[in-house]
This record gives sequence, structure tokens and C-alpha cells, in this order.
Amino acid sequence: MTTATRWAPAGRTAVIAGIGSYVPPDVVTNQDLTRRLDTTDEWIRSRTGIATRHVVSAGTATSDLAVEAGQRALKSAGSADVDAVVLATTTPDHSCPATAPAVAARLGLTGVPAFDVAAVCTGFLYGLASASGLIAAGIADRVLLVAADAFTTIIDPDDRTTAVIFADGAGAVVLRAGRPDEPGAIGPLILGSDGSLGDLIHVPAGGSRQRSSGRSAPLEDHYFRMRGRDTYRHAVERMTAASLEAVQRRGWTMADVDRFAAHQANARILTAVSDRLEIPGERRLSNIEHVGNTGGASIPLLLSQAAQDGRLAAGHKVLLTAFGGGLAWGATALHWPELTPF
Repeated sequence: MTTATRWAPAGRTAVIAGIGSYVPPDVVTNQDLTRRLDTTDEWIRSRTGIATRHVVSAGTATSDLAVEAGQRALKSAGSADVDAVVLATTTPDHSCPATAPAVAARLGLTGVPAFDVAAVCTGFLYGLASASGLIAAGIADRVLLVAADAFTTIIDPDDRTTAVIFADGAGAVVLRAGRPDEPGAIGPLILGSDGSLGDLIHVPAGGSRQRSSGRSAPLEDHYFRMRGRDTYRHAVERMTAASLEAVQRRGWTMADVDRFAAHQANARILTAVSDRLEIPGERRLSNIEHVGNTGGASIPLLLSQAAQDGRLAAGHKVLLTAFGGGLAWGATALHWPELTPF
């Protein structure tokens, strides 16, 4: 059963005031991958919809991506003054400490509360819930939420089922306190999880479970694993259900949705969810062909790029949804505000 934060229309609400994104400059094409993997450009495109993806260079970490996106979101918002920093990531710089304080310090925000949120590809939506909660409770008036992943650092480079899909990037939003009837106000957040299926998407080694066993783990256990067929089924079911609930709670019908921004998992999942929701092609936002699956960064990166190129404009009714490891999923709906993305 899906759970949700309770949306209080009369209360203090988080409103999007700025957005920015960043992808590292190094690009890997399908042709590059065919030189070392048993695959073809046609196979990759037909199964994932991906042609190119951006990857971190040696020595580049998640915090580097997060700082770049954070700077751009702050510029978009017109002010570097925020009261908290939330970082959604599956690939922190270190297992300890959290990466968010380092990001905050590099942005000149030393002293503000900063913490990580771990919800894999649903991280941005869980981060929205956390940041919105800080604002609703009066703890913060402005929050910088960054979603960033250097996902290729946990992918087996010789595994064609994952190496062709995942990529690196970051997206960020500045949220401010406002009214629920404003453009950009975060609507009902639908969130859910099912830990009994956690082994569908996971990294077996490196955590306390493996470390406390007293046994060393083979190299392959330190890489991300995904059971593709089962993941596909659950992703389609969960994102469809969460999207329907978010639209209903917002008081819309699916026909009201102007733009659909789903986690860019792969083209087949995106098509299946959109078709189930009966959202026509011209209303579907996508950038997976050129950036791949960037984990938690996927949705804010997509929104930022779509706002930059005009596919997403002020006044559009936007539906967001995501699914990832945990298992975790979520959705929300909002009116897109007038802002300048970077």
C-alpha cells in the first residue's frame, strides 16, 4: 500500500525557486562500449533508448557534480542564502561522513545543517519530502536540494546489462517557503517502499552486513546488481500507481497533465508507464538518449534541461515519478513556475 505525506493546503509549503544541472564533460558512446563489450549500438538503443552518456573522469567524485549543480540552482534562484542543504545520492564520496556537509562548505554554506538522503533512483522525491518538511516545520525558509550520482563508480565495466545504462550527473533545486496556491508549490508527495524485495537492486558488499561477517568479498560483490526483468515489472506497476494517486490527490485528471517527467530508467519502462497512464508522446519529457540513467539525479536533470530548451514552460502542470532500489518509489505533481534554469 502506498503511503504519503499529508498535504495541508492551508499550511506553509515548499516552492521551487531555482533549478540547475550539471553533467561531466566526458562522453561515452554506444560505439565506445562495443569495443569492449559483447553488444551493438542497435542492441543498446532498442533495449534502453540510450545513445550516449556522461561519465566522471578519474578522481571526480559525487560532491564535485553536486557543487556544480548546486551553484547553478543558487544562481537560478538569485540568492546563495539558504538555511539547509539536502543531498540525495547513492554514491557518497565516503561511507562516513555524509557528503552533504562537504558540498555545503564548498558552496560557502558552512554552519547550515546538511545531510544525505539515500533512496537510490527515488532520491530526489525523498529529498523533496525531507526539504519540504524542514520548510513546513519552520526549521528553514530556504533549502538547497541536490540529487547527484557518480553511478559509474559502482558499475561493473564488464557487465553489459548495467554498463550500457548507467551514467553520472547532478540536478538541484532551491526551495523556499510559500503558499500552496503558488506556481512551483510542491503538491502531495506519494512515497512508498518494500524492503522485502531489496535484493532486486543492490550492492552486496561494502556495508555492515558483509563487513561484520568476517569474510572478504570478491570484487564483483562491490558492484551494483539488478535483476532486470523483475525490476521492470515492479517499476512499471509502482510508478503507474503512484502517479495516479498523486494526480488524484492534486485534484487533477490525467488529461490535465501537460508534462510527464519520470525517472529515466530506460526507454521501455518509460513507454510502458506513459502508455498505462495514457499520456501522449508530446507530453512526455525525456533525455535518456543523451544522458542515460543518472540515478537520483535523473528527474531534476531532466527538468532543468527541459526548462532550458523550452519543452517545459511556466504554467505547465507537471507530474513527476520515480522508482529505485529499496525498493522505493514516489510521485508528486505541481504547476511549473517562472524561473531561469542554469
